[in-house]
Amino acid sequence: MRFLSSGAPAALALALLVGQAAAVSAQDSREAEIAAAQAEKAKTLEPYQVSTAERWVKQLEDALISQPDGIYPYFGSVYGGGGFTLGAGYRRYYGDNTHWDLRGLYSVKSYKLIELTTDSWDLASGKVSLHARAGWRDATEIAYHGLGPDSSPDLTNYRMKQATVGGSLRARPGGYTVFGAGAAYEDYTLEPGLGSVPSIEEVFTPATAPGLGASPSYIHTSASAGLDWRPSAGYARRGGLYEVTYHNYADRHDTYSFDGVDGEVVQHIPVLRENWVISLHGLVQTTLNDDDVVPYFMLPSLGSGSTLRGYSSWRFRDRHSILTSGEFRWMPSRLGLDMAVFYDAGKVASRREDLSLRHLRHDIGVGFRFHSPIATPLRIEFARGNEGLRIVFAGSAAF
Repeated sequence: MRFLSSGAPAALALALLVGQAAAVSAQDSREAEIAAAQAEKAKTLEPYQVSTAERWVKQLEDALISQPDGIYPYFGSVYGGGGFTLGAGYRRYYGDNTHWDLRGLYSVKSYKLIELTTDSWDLASGKVSLHARAGWRDATEIAYHGLGPDSSPDLTNYRMKQATVGGSLRARPGGYTVFGAGAAYEDYTLEPGLGSVPSIEEVFTPATAPGLGASPSYIHTSASAGLDWRPSAGYARRGGLYEVTYHNYADRHDTYSFDGVDGEVVQHIPVLRENWVISLHGLVQTTLNDDDVVPYFMLPSLGSGSTLRGYSSWRFRDRHSILTSGEFRWMPSRLGLDMAVFYDAGKVASRREDLSLRHLRHDIGVGFRFHSPIATPLRIEFARGNEGLRIVFAGSAAF
């Protein structure tokens, strides 16, 4: 067995000291290099330059979403099928959550709308919102294909002028419970349609277009109740709505009075902290009394930017309708832009017992939505059904 000499421990200690000194020296040199590099970089630093895309998105957000006082561009629809629309409005706040708003729209088909509204939000400690509206619209080429799920793709049209004045309230007494009520006077004037296709009276009769030739005026009252735990009706990535709404249309001459009920379900299912969302929608509209004559232009319908998006506006009409929709949504940008792929299916029926999930019309599509945390002021979608491709421009959420 061999033993270390008496000088070995001293030599070992000396080696450790030398190694530690070398490591400290290397660390000091590395820190000096980093400091020198940072000092050199600081000489060339410049303020952050906002890109053109970021500047454009910010301007769009200020104009469409922030809802400032003054003049603003307005995207919306005069009436389904009016085509691309341009509009503007003037808004003025006269309270923290209260404003009046004058706005107008004009479409490529000469559809026109002028509207004055006033809204008061979150009164009574956030439990009540009040809304009032007076307006006039002129829709010059509204499509009519006839009644039923098998109506012809060939169309006729009619012109409708509507004057409206009324108000509504929305109450949240506690929890998720919501109640609504509304009353309005609605005056309709029906005329022959403009454009290149035949006007409705040239092809249809009162038997195939109920109420043809009449121009009724209604007192329209409504009441609703349900559960709503979405952050906002105008834009949501979580929560749901389960609501039933009753409508009474009292004709001034009592010829075309009728009652109807709408049942609506909306459910948003977030995935991975709302980076993706599965959104589901169901809507049933039904006329209560089979003996009531419901004018053709007041019947439940499918086909538009918020129902069967792959079909032209007002494509299907009858006394009852059912609609189902599903979307997969994601956020390609945190700057107020969502995308979605969607599927819609639905049908109309003359009898309530025929409302089933069989023999539905359907479509599929993709959409882009510019939004704020509470609203969707611009929605662009491309949808295809079995009658071709449709492009949707809308000023509200799909659901």
